[in-house]
Amino acid sequence: MNIEDYRNYCMNKKAVTEHFPFDNDTLVFKVLGKMFALASLKRWENGEGFINLKCDPEYAIQLRETHSWIKPGYHMHKQQWNSVYIHTGELSPKLLIELIDHSYDMVVKGMTKKQRQELE
Repeated sequence: MNIEDYRNYCMNKKAVTEHFPFDNDTLVFKVLGKMFALASLKRWENGEGFINLKCDPEYAIQLRETHSWIKPGYHMHKQQWNSVYIHTGELSPKLLIELIDHSYDMVVKGMTKKQRQELE
């Protein structure tokens, strides 16, 4: 998945917006104002790209134990976020999409009932 595919996939999810809240490099995707994915554009261009994705804490541990290219979230809450390194050659597009979907779903799950109804 290249950066354009990643952006398009995230932007096609319901109620998603893109932002640069930290600097001009870190692209952040939010659903109803809550982050679910972020990545450094410079690192991606340099072939060192990773995406920080929210994750169920138990599932996060399983993923890290199974895949050497999934690490605790860089500059994020280590129990609830993973950094998924995309340029390893081992990450399948299918798994990356599943992890993005899981992150989006985790954020939506934590929203109020009223917010979740906005997404229906």
